Amino acid sequence: MKKFLPFFLIPFLISCGGNSHEISIDENGNIDSSSINYPEGEAVYLKTCIACHQAKGEGVVGAFPPLDNSDYLFADKDRAISQIIKGSSGEMIVNGETYNTIMPPQELTDEEVRDVMNYILNAWGNDEGEVTLEDVKRVKK
Repeated sequence: MKKFLPFFLIPFLISCGGNSHEISIDENGNIDSSSINYPEGEAVYLKTCIACHQAKGEGVVGAFPPLDNSDYLFADKDRAISQIIKGSSGEMIVNGETYNTIMPPQELTDEEVRDVMNYILNAWGNDEGEVTLEDVKRVKK
């Protein structure tokens, strides 16, 4: 039996990015909150990352690497955390394409770094697990 969202949830969904979240409804008609993919991280992404890495993590060929289905990103989560915190420069090969653009350090709290990493790791069909606050603090040292 297919369940529909009650009308009073529409403002909530719009404020959280509309249909950008996949929301599941359990058999009792309740929202399965585990299906909302990292709304705090999405907010950080929209504020900090979207200009370069684009709305769906596709990046800009030759300029800004993709985060969606990124072999480079998924190969080393600690390196990705470090790049957010400390920035990066130098050549990198992502999904067979060469990028050599400077990424400045992002002025984010440890919690925001964790949240945006978890969003990126699980957005756009990515299914690459999570990082913890302890991971962020360890890499930051």
